[in-house]
Amino acid sequence: EKIFDPFFTTKEIGKGTGQGLAIVRSIVVNRHHGRIQVHSRPGRGTTFVLTIPATDSDGS
Repeated sequence: EKIFDPFFTTKEIGKGTGQGLAIVRSIVVNRHHGRIQVHSRPGRGTTFVLTIPATDSDGS
């Protein structure tokens, strides 16, 4: 969960703002009522799965 905190970064100082995942979470979860799953394997990589509910053209 910490990776979604604003300004959280694992990069060295001056190499990023730490805003990217916070913004993605705001859009996917708050605006579109979706969810984000994170699967991480140290030394192998990380996978993000974004799920956004489908709606009809009338918004229902």
